[in-house]
Amino acid sequence: MDTDPLRYDTWIEDALRGVIRRALAYAADNGLPGEHHFYITYRTDGEGVETPGYLKAEHPDEMTIVLQHQFENLVVNQDAFWVTLRFNGKPERLRVPFNAVLSFADPSVNFGLQLKMAAASDGEIELESVAGRKYGREAPEQDARPAAAKGSGKKGTSKIIALDSFRKK
Repeated sequence: MDTDPLRYDTWIEDALRGVIRRALAYAADNGLPGEHHFYITYRTDGEGVETPGYLKAEHPDEMTIVLQHQFENLVVNQDAFWVTLRFNGKPERLRVPFNAVLSFADPSVNFGLQLKMAAASDGEIELESVAGRKYGREAPEQDARPAAAKGSGKKGTSKIIALDSFRKK
């Protein structure tokens, strides 16, 4: 499918990342309303990611952050977002390109997106997406999260949309 000019898989991924971008831009401009809070998992080894060395050493592949009460200076542009979070009481500035984001969730409204690009054995790109579901797990304890930002969403039902059914076989 990578030679097909109609790359639905990558277009869908771009659209889903646009949802994340819009949610973060809203939060940057207006703050987080009510009980909204975001869990964002990203590749710490992704191109353009800026994470302090000690955090990257603790999380060499991926890390989950929570934006809720204790975040500052959230800036969003077309390609990335920047945010200042506190780790062990110390403020740290992170830069996360949207291409490095693996998942995004707002448990307060039972919403989540999971993006996972992986090369298939035949060289085709596979895209998995989960939309409209509760974030499937609490962020593991080893993930760097501000202590006051830990929260849990309401329990609800899940609706999974698999994009494999749209892929040419």
